[in-house]
Amino acid sequence: MAERDFYELLGVGRNASQDELKRAYRRLARQLHPDANHGDAEAEEKFKAVTHAYEVLSNAESRRQYDMFGPEGIRGTGATGTGDPFFGTGGIGDVFEAFFGRGPFGGGFGNASARRGPQRGNDAEMRLALEFEEAVFGATKEVSVKVPVGCTACNGVGARPGTTPSSCTTCGGTGELRRIRQSILGQMVTASPCGQCGGTGEVISSPCPECRGEGRVTREESFPVEIPAGVDDGATLRLTGRGPAGFRGGPNGDLYVHLSVTPSQLFTRDGYDLIHQLVVPMTAASLGTSVTIETPDGEESLAVPAGTQSGKVFRMKGKGVPHVGGRGRGDLLVNVVVETPTHLTKEQEELLRQLASARGEKIEPADDPSIRSRLRSAFR
Repeated sequence: MAERDFYELLGVGRNASQDELKRAYRRLARQLHPDANHGDAEAEEKFKAVTHAYEVLSNAESRRQYDMFGPEGIRGTGATGTGDPFFGTGGIGDVFEAFFGRGPFGGGFGNASARRGPQRGNDAEMRLALEFEEAVFGATKEVSVKVPVGCTACNGVGARPGTTPSSCTTCGGTGELRRIRQSILGQMVTASPCGQCGGTGEVISSPCPECRGEGRVTREESFPVEIPAGVDDGATLRLTGRGPAGFRGGPNGDLYVHLSVTPSQLFTRDGYDLIHQLVVPMTAASLGTSVTIETPDGEESLAVPAGTQSGKVFRMKGKGVPHVGGRGRGDLLVNVVVETPTHLTKEQEELLRQLASARGEKIEPADDPSIRSRLRSAFR
């Protein structure tokens, strides 16, 4: 059975923030947890699946590998996200908050009473063109992207220099408005950003004139991007923290770089293998020859044995594409096409007739009426 996409399992988009991932996981965990589904094996399996998906996607590095290469990118690497979706990040308080919305002693626990603070910026995306050789061997590319960045005049605070924000009286500086309701699992707490302060917990009476109180301004940023060896056309790189700055000092989002690779005139790519078509004259294929092959690493000699037929494939080990994030390379597959000579001179034609006669082969002219008559009868 095909493994379901981790984002699909959690019910979020591929650009989901960590907060969105956590909310989606907690919602599913409450629904599927074994304590709430006694004896339901299917619910238990689903709980394990969404937990594994969250473990991978909640870790920046394992999520990057999964986004680029799918399940194969995290298989065998030991990547397990945060290790434990509860204890690995927020401590035991997250367990009670996830299932009961409060601490074990009735009050706030872990992150339950923490100030919400400035929110993370959105993610952005761009397309980057690569030459075939850059995709095969990797490269450092300078990119430029126009995104919101932290305002230097107010250091991202949003307040006019010399002034400071004040605590929001609507939410008490927490940035959240919480509502409590009863359920079969106990008290459930739902939280939403405060509309008065936009979830920051602070209000600004004198905004910064440069950013108009946002704490960020839009400008073009340039920086180098490391392209790993072996990437393919359509691959996406996730650059953590290179996206738009958050509102009023919020952390940056991520930048997704979609790669577009120019096709090679010499090679066709098949996974990590490369395919090259080698045209060999009939005489050379019959008698055997040595040819010079262009490989990604430069020219190399290849022996073509006597009697080689069209369709013969020679495999040159380790001359293909490097494995992304791993060891070894694919192979170069040389596909032989034997070329039949055309536009023969009378002398060349006579030599071929002599060869056919010596081999006991009967050659009849293609425009012989008897041949056309036999062909017509064959198709009646």
